[in-house]
Amino acid sequence: MARIFVVEDNEGLRETIASYLRLEDHEVVAFSCLAGVEDAVRMQQPDLMILDVMLPDGDGFLLGRKLRTWSQMPIVFLSARTAESDRITGFEVGGDDYVVKPFSNKELMLRVGAVLRRTQKSFSAPDAVMRWILNHDGQDHALELQVAGHRCRHDDRAVNFTAAEWKILNHLAENAGIVVSRDRLLGACLDYLAEGSERTIDTHIKNIRLKLDKLPWIETVRGFGYRFAGAEEPRE
Repeated sequence: MARIFVVEDNEGLRETIASYLRLEDHEVVAFSCLAGVEDAVRMQQPDLMILDVMLPDGDGFLLGRKLRTWSQMPIVFLSARTAESDRITGFEVGGDDYVVKPFSNKELMLRVGAVLRRTQKSFSAPDAVMRWILNHDGQDHALELQVAGHRCRHDDRAVNFTAAEWKILNHLAENAGIVVSRDRLLGACLDYLAEGSERTIDTHIKNIRLKLDKLPWIETVRGFGYRFAGAEEPRE
């Protein structure tokens, strides 16, 4: 069971989404506008937020971008905007998924379930840490990934990723030196085939690179996909 915030101004749609989520045994807190949402997240952060883009008192993208400055809570955007550029914007501001209206409630539940599976964390026991070294312009840089704990440090600095970004980076690191196609990343890391899927993967890769100081940890192999360029740190 997860605690989910639903921010949607259409009362009928909001109640329908809430009903379907409750049938999945989730706890739901519903909002009809942006007012009070950020404060509610700060008081008790939910496991996931379903956030409409066009609301009577503001833009869901702006709230998503603001939340991403301090929270890694998964966000699923809802929008009637169908342009690819709008989907890309949703991922660029840190969304974990983007669902276009009208949609089937079953599809939305499947997407919510996929995001929740990607964000499940286990802190029952410490897990092994993968450490990678990258030499760039004569200087060594370090990347540390704690898989089960979903923790990352880059050059002794903690880095926070969205669920999708984490899955993609971890998958590439596990296959270091191997070219991984966008289709493979989509299937292994996002759990479903989305429209504009290649651009979706590209946007997540762009965000990962920015968070890793634009260092070439991930190489683009044109026409094929992406390759993790770090060298695993020798184990003592």
